[in-house]
Amino acid sequence: MSEHDWTEVVGAIGIFGFLISVVTVTVVQIAKTRRARYEAARADDYRRLAETAAQAQAENTRLLAAMDGRLGGMETRMTTMERVLREVD
Repeated sequence: MSEHDWTEVVGAIGIFGFLISVVTVTVVQIAKTRRARYEAARADDYRRLAETAAQAQAENTRLLAAMDGRLGGMETRMTTMERVLREVD
């Protein structure tokens, strides 16, 4: 082999290595971008889920307060009925 043949082989290996590097970096960057997009979408889903849970908790608190009021009224009426029944006996 002559001196120029070795130069061509080294040049071909260099170009091949450069192309592999470019393809590898491109694939890695696309994967990172896609992963970041999926994580952002997942964060949005979790945010919506947390908002829904907070709304449900607020609704449950309101319903429990209403039930507590009704139960207090029933307790008062039951006490009155017991007193009336004791007086009748």
